[in-house]
Amino acid sequence: MTAVTSTAPSPATSLLDLAPVIPVVVLHDVADAVPLARALVAGGLPAIEVTLRTPAALDAIRAIADEVPEAVVGAGTVLTPDHVETAVAAGSRFLVSPGWTDRLLGAMRASGVPYLPGVSTTSEVVALLEQGGTEMKFFPAEAAGGTAYLKSLASPLPQARFCPTGGINASLAPEYLALPNVGCVGGTWMLPPDALAAGDWTRVESLAREAAALRT
Repeated sequence: MTAVTSTAPSPATSLLDLAPVIPVVVLHDVADAVPLARALVAGGLPAIEVTLRTPAALDAIRAIADEVPEAVVGAGTVLTPDHVETAVAAGSRFLVSPGWTDRLLGAMRASGVPYLPGVSTTSEVVALLEQGGTEMKFFPAEAAGGTAYLKSLASPLPQARFCPTGGINASLAPEYLALPNVGCVGGTWMLPPDALAAGDWTRVESLAREAAALRT
């Protein structure tokens, strides 16, 4: 399955090609969702992954979908078919999981929105390719072998494209983005906790702009 979103500039544009970085957002206060999303979009990062790790997550997704239409909001930490159903109902335009099972993969495929199943081993990549998937999340990126591991997969498995996430910061991101099988990376460095706590959306926008410029 090729992750294609109807909100992208072209029907043929992959989720992995919307921007070099997908911000991975953990929101505890729904009131932060809209201003945060607006700052990220203004900085050039339209694809926003809101993780389903907090009670506020679904309402945050709903608020962004309703009030920031230029954002491509998705749900992360999708672990069950129920997560798939509730995330899509809230307005998620894509789904991201840290790993996958046949049951979860089937639910994501049936959802009708783009999805990035998580992988961390060659066997998981091959199994996903066998299921028809070509785009996936590589997680936890740094702990699972980092750029050296992904580089080693490029030759034997050229059809696989990745969004590495986990332990990636502003200094490591360019190394990942230089790999031929990496479409984008996931990260949180443009979302410093002190800026979020202070509601410093100008700083978030500035950091997002720097991230968006990592690959022009």
